[in-house]
Amino acid sequence: MEEDAIEFIKSNSRLDLKNDYVFKRIFSKPENSHELKELLEAILDIKINKIEVKNPEIPKNFSDEKQSTLDILAYLDDDTVVNIEMQLDNPYTIVNRNVTYLSKLVATDLRVKELYTTLRKFISITLLGKNILHRNSYHSIAHLKFEETDPEKYVDIGYNKEQELLTDRIEYHYIELPKFIKKNPGISKKLEQWLWLFVGEEDKVKMVSEENKSVEKVVEDLDEMSGNEAERWEAFKRRYAEWEYNYTIAQSIAEGKAERNKEIAKKMKEEKIDLNLIIKVTGLTKEEIEEL
Repeated sequence: MEEDAIEFIKSNSRLDLKNDYVFKRIFSKPENSHELKELLEAILDIKINKIEVKNPEIPKNFSDEKQSTLDILAYLDDDTVVNIEMQLDNPYTIVNRNVTYLSKLVATDLRVKELYTTLRKFISITLLGKNILHRNSYHSIAHLKFEETDPEKYVDIGYNKEQELLTDRIEYHYIELPKFIKKNPGISKKLEQWLWLFVGEEDKVKMVSEENKSVEKVVEDLDEMSGNEAERWEAFKRRYAEWEYNYTIAQSIAEGKAERNKEIAKKMKEEKIDLNLIIKVTGLTKEEIEEL
C-alpha cells in the first residue's frame, strides 16, 4: 500500500471525480450549491430554485469503515429529499443498500411529522462506475409499480387506463457510466455534459467546460484539490478501503459457492451419480469429490 500511496500522492494527474470522497468534497461545499443544483436538474429533468445539503461533513474515520457510504443528502425547495452517491466498483450490495437507506429516510421523516399525508418525495440517485442492471439504458428510473392485471382476477370497474404507480413518493435513478461511454453521445445536453465530466476523458472535459460554466467551476475546484497532497492521501485511503472491501466480499461469495458445490457433490455421491457428471455439475476435481 505504501508504494502505491506515494505514487498516487506525488502524481500530477487530476483526481477522479468518481471517487466518492472526491465527489462529496466537491459537491457538498456550500459555495458549490449552484453546481450541485445544476447537476441534479440535469439528472432529474426538473427546475430547482433552492437546494440545501444536510450532511456536508465527512466522518473522520470514514476510511476505516469499509461499508460506509459518502453520500450527499439534499433537500430541494419543493420539499423533495434527494440522496445522491457515487459508487465506483461495488456492485454486490448497491441496490439493496439504496432501498434500505431510502426506507430509513422515509421512516425518520414520518416519525418527525407523524402524518402520512405530508410524506415528502424521496429520490435516490446512484452514479455507477460499473454496469449492474440488465437494461439497455445508461439512465434507468425505477418506481414502485403494479404488475399487469391477471385476467382471472379482472373486474370491470370502468377504468379505461389502470393505475400504474403505487406511489410517486419513491424514486430511484441509476446512471451506469460504462453504458454512457458505449453510447458515446455528444455534449449538447446538460446531462451529457455532466456525465462526460464524471467519465474524465480529457478532450471531452475540455469541450464541456467551454460549454458549461458550472462544469468549468467544478473542474477548477477539482484541479485545486488535486494539487493538495493531504486531499490526495484521503482520496487514496478511500479507494484502498474500497478495494479491500470488494476483495473481501468477492472472496466470501467465492467461498460460499465452493461450499455449496461441495454439499451438492456430497448429495450426488450419496445418490450414486456418475463421477464425471458430478465433476461437470459442481466444477470440483476428482480428488476433491473423493475426499467428501
